[in-house]
Amino acid sequence: MALEYVTEENFKNNAGKYIDMLSDENINVIITRDGEEVGRLIPKSEVIRSLVDELTGILNKEYDIDEERTKALRAKYGLAN
Repeated sequence: MALEYVTEENFKNNAGKYIDMLSDENINVIITRDGEEVGRLIPKSEVIRSLVDELTGILNKEYDIDEERTKALRAKYGLAN
C-alpha cells in the first residue's frame, strides 16, 4: 500500500483528486498540518481488512473472562492486587 502525504491546505483545494486516488490507485492519503499527521484517508477495502485482522486477533486470544474482568475493575477503581 503506497502512502501519499499532503498538506491540509492542499487537501482542501484538491479533495476530489485524493478521493479518486483511494479507489483508482489504492493509496493511503495522509493529511498533515505543520508537518504532523492530522488525518488519514484509506480505501474501504483496507478498513474492512484492518477490522477483520483486529477482530481475528482478539478472538484468537485465550483468556479467562473472570480474570480479565477482575483486572479491568482493579484498573478502573485503583484497587490493589
